[in-house]
Amino acid sequence: MSPRVDWSAAALSVQRLAVLLEAGLAPTAAFQALAAVRPDDPVVRRAAAAADSWTLADELVQAISRESGESRRAWSPVAATWLIATEAGAPIAPTLARLADVLRGLAQTARAVEVALAGPVASARILVLLPVIGVALGLLLGFDTGRVLFATPPGWVCLAIGLGLLVAGGLWSRGMLRRARRRHPAPGLGEELVAVALAGGLSPDRALASVRAALHDAGLPVELDGASATLQFARSAGAPAGALLRSEAEEARRSSGADAERAAEVLGVRLMLPLGLCILPAFLVLAVVPVVLSLVGSTLSGL
Repeated sequence: MSPRVDWSAAALSVQRLAVLLEAGLAPTAAFQALAAVRPDDPVVRRAAAAADSWTLADELVQAISRESGESRRAWSPVAATWLIATEAGAPIAPTLARLADVLRGLAQTARAVEVALAGPVASARILVLLPVIGVALGLLLGFDTGRVLFATPPGWVCLAIGLGLLVAGGLWSRGMLRRARRRHPAPGLGEELVAVALAGGLSPDRALASVRAALHDAGLPVELDGASATLQFARSAGAPAGALLRSEAEEARRSSGADAERAAEVLGVRLMLPLGLCILPAFLVLAVVPVVLSLVGSTLSGL
């Protein structure tokens, strides 16, 4: 499972960079100041050690390419933004300030998703323990379920089937949770970056090509069909493309957040599938059937 990112911390770091750059600090000096409060972040340390501001974008890309965890996911949008701002000559401070707003939106959505998932996650964990509780309860009531499960051929069959169902149910539930948490790492970023490139003076075609390359280099999904359609609409309508692109980016973020919350709410119902098909049958096989076999055995031995 991919690690969950603390988007609030990422937004705070990006906002600090934007403020420092707006105050006149050089990019490398801004990252050096950030490294003083984020010494455990390898991407920040690598950027702080850049030789000069012109190589900073490449240093960010190389740094995230060596990471595979939370740091990479948090800083990939920053690396793509820095690449485009550097190539287009656009001011980086306001771009980072907007990116910080994007990351704060991701943080808010992540919190809403975790709240919606809290109930299903707790239910899944409790239900996986249900067969184990049933076996323990049978032993407490005086049934010889332990001997039946571990010392008789029918018990071995029950044990194999029950454990297999438990493992299948646990993996099924975990996969459903993972899919419910899976979201686009930076919805609307492509549209935002195309707007930045246009503001820096690039032509629409060159802006799309540059953003496509930047997203690829930063390890982010290259999804620019919406940006391309918006540029065509702006050209035919004679409207400002930058404002339309930012509006489309905001809509993409809202849609992504709504989809994530909806998926979390639907998960509570879908978790009934592994419960009914795996966990409850495992409870019957591990807890109920051994009790029946124990009673039958004791009855037959008494005859």
